[in-house]
Amino acid sequence: MFIAVIGAGRCSAEVAALAEAVGQELAKRGAVLICGGLGGVMEAACRGAKAAGGVTVGILPGTSRREANPYVDIPIVTGMGEARNVLVVQSAQAVIAIHGEYGTLSEIAHALKLGIPVVGLYTWQLAKDGRENQAIVRAQTAQEAVEKALALAVP
Repeated sequence: MFIAVIGAGRCSAEVAALAEAVGQELAKRGAVLICGGLGGVMEAACRGAKAAGGVTVGILPGTSRREANPYVDIPIVTGMGEARNVLVVQSAQAVIAIHGEYGTLSEIAHALKLGIPVVGLYTWQLAKDGRENQAIVRAQTAQEAVEKALALAVP
């Protein structure tokens, strides 16, 4: 199973702890963690996955593998900048969005457009025509987010 973890390149200690717990849970369940390979949520999730013996893939915006955080096992350089966000979600069977900024929102939008389920932990809420859109499946804990992502993952 391939699960993307998305979130900001800079985050609070609280958000980092949540991302690390998500990474650990994914690794315990044998999932490969895919992310943007940089810092913040991405680094924390990879750190958690590595601590639990998991495999991590970082799809990097630049052209150097050295950009990857130290917990990325497989760095993939794209030279695509933010456009690499499509590759992050397209490579996954489900996405877990943790907190995040506009880059995270773009990844959420791409995933939903591609039919890839998104589970949200304290992340964006969507509305259309003044009505809340329930496309992002809400979770309150790392364990719940991982359970939902694995259950919803597309084959």
